[in-house]
Amino acid sequence: MAVIRHPDSGLIIGDPEQFPFSEADEGLSEALVETALQDMILSASGWRGIFAPGGDEECTGETISPAHKIILAAGAKVFAAYIKTRSLPQNGNTPRPVLIVGMDTRPSGRAIADLLIRVLVAEGCGVRFAFITAAPEIMAYARACGIHGTAAGFVYISASHNPIGHNGLKFGLTDGGVLPAQEANILIEAFRSFMSAPDRIARAKALVLQADPDTMAQVYGAAPRIKAEAYEAYLSFTKEVASGQIRPGSGGILEAVAQGLQAAPLGIAADLNGSARTLSIDRGFFTSLGIGYYSFNDTPGRIAHRIVPEGESLEPCRQFLEELHQKEPSVLVGYVPDCDGDRGNLVIWDEGTQCARCLDAQEVFALACVAELAHLVWTGELRYDSWGHALQKVGVVVNDPTSLRIDRIAQAFDVALFRVEVGEANAVGLARKLREQGYTVRILGEGSAGGNITHPSAVRDPINTVMAIIKLLTIRNQGEKPGFFKLWWDRSDQAGVYRADFSLSDIIASLPAFVTTGSYTPEALLQVKTRDHAVLKTRYQRVFLREWEARKEQLKTQYGISRWDVACYNSIEEKRGITRFGEARRGGLKITFTNHEAQQIASIWMRGSGTEPVFRVMADAAGVDPGMERDLIQWQRRMVIEADQATD
Repeated sequence: MAVIRHPDSGLIIGDPEQFPFSEADEGLSEALVETALQDMILSASGWRGIFAPGGDEECTGETISPAHKIILAAGAKVFAAYIKTRSLPQNGNTPRPVLIVGMDTRPSGRAIADLLIRVLVAEGCGVRFAFITAAPEIMAYARACGIHGTAAGFVYISASHNPIGHNGLKFGLTDGGVLPAQEANILIEAFRSFMSAPDRIARAKALVLQADPDTMAQVYGAAPRIKAEAYEAYLSFTKEVASGQIRPGSGGILEAVAQGLQAAPLGIAADLNGSARTLSIDRGFFTSLGIGYYSFNDTPGRIAHRIVPEGESLEPCRQFLEELHQKEPSVLVGYVPDCDGDRGNLVIWDEGTQCARCLDAQEVFALACVAELAHLVWTGELRYDSWGHALQKVGVVVNDPTSLRIDRIAQAFDVALFRVEVGEANAVGLARKLREQGYTVRILGEGSAGGNITHPSAVRDPINTVMAIIKLLTIRNQGEKPGFFKLWWDRSDQAGVYRADFSLSDIIASLPAFVTTGSYTPEALLQVKTRDHAVLKTRYQRVFLREWEARKEQLKTQYGISRWDVACYNSIEEKRGITRFGEARRGGLKITFTNHEAQQIASIWMRGSGTEPVFRVMADAAGVDPGMERDLIQWQRRMVIEADQATD
């Protein structure tokens, strides 16, 4: 049978007759499998590792190591078993579960997909292969299939923002997101159990080889149709998310955006960096709204620069936007996604400096929060009494290293702010719990990484991030009804006079001023040798208390810092005022500093990454002068290094 290709891009979808194991795989040893297993990172956010045969994280080869084939087969096996336990019997029989499989554009993705599909087929699962699909796309499709009862879950092949030689798996059901931490841990334990068996290699190989060739051919043959279904489901869902309405109709958000665009056209630039978004809805969605769309690096799989969309990765888009704006002044915003397209950070045209500039991740999230809280006020879902107090229970959920500027934004709108440990699943999990308690939680996310999750979506999405900016720019005052920016201006008691002809630069200037360490800057990254992070944080406590006594007068005189408070974050739980820093274990530990008026003005934070082999630190300081943040981050680094080098 001929190789099956995607009809639009011409990319190979799969070859039903390819043999998953080669002669080179015959020499696979237990030691190699164990080494690969030890190097895997398993978390609710995803299972990740360097799948390239040589272990090079920058490898652009399409093959995967023999040891990782065993690991992948085990992962597919335990997920199939997990899904079967959730399938309810019908007429005495358990229905065959159907699973969706999709991937980003990493070169090893197709080999991984082939192996997963073989095992799922061998385990009696139906498979819908969506081929290259953005993470929000496969989750929207899974959600739509769940509503219609045509699928039970999904497996997505990606290592998100990690280097190109990495890859991994994300697992989910049909609720629109990845598995919550508790369920993800069940899957991880089942995987560890399989991989602890003495015959793990033989069992895994047997699973791969049991797949029926005719069924494999059917799965691959249906892939173009499944991809088209995923595209349409995502397009429809994105309109629902942007508008806040299941069936957007007259008088709603999208109609107000269209009206604003007639008065002031808008264009968007996109550096897709060869990501999964190259085959997604981006162009079709934005142009359907009447927005100009200009993209580059838009060939699937041609990854032109570093994948993580921060810092230097934004520079090509900044230059592209600057050139475009000279030709077409309506082009004001650009975005850059990561490889799976579930996050994206922004560049903007700055009217003040008359040049394009890159936004920090924390700025991006702050803009999204302002937009989506204003959305609730504009639609009447958030109202106030005569004293300006909120009449509805509204919350915002963020991760622990998110800047204190979000606290100021939440206070301005009189809504509650909740923090969780780093991990998208944690933010989504707490938001769902809060909704059960009667809260409206429209916006949540990981401010330290940029991007946002806009309900009813349960995953970050650069389209939703860009839409937040579009709503701020286009939904302006309509007679007596204030626009989004005017709502924020009034709630935040801005100094000066509101201008009806405001620009995007004016919106950014109105945000609470903070300087925050970027998550991917050299200052934020450490390598620690202490494996037990509870021990590390216990040692750190001793160092911090000593340092505080030595520096507190200087901190008070120089920065106005009077007191400190400490909190730890594990999964969706926040504990404030802890007396033992070791309670944070592998979770986040954050020290917040207040002034004499008990106002939070700075913080320092630490946590070992769950998806990368690094230990992150951060500082956050009020104001526009970077001096306090620079001082605090260097202080934090010295204290963590000393704690790591200490002996008990």
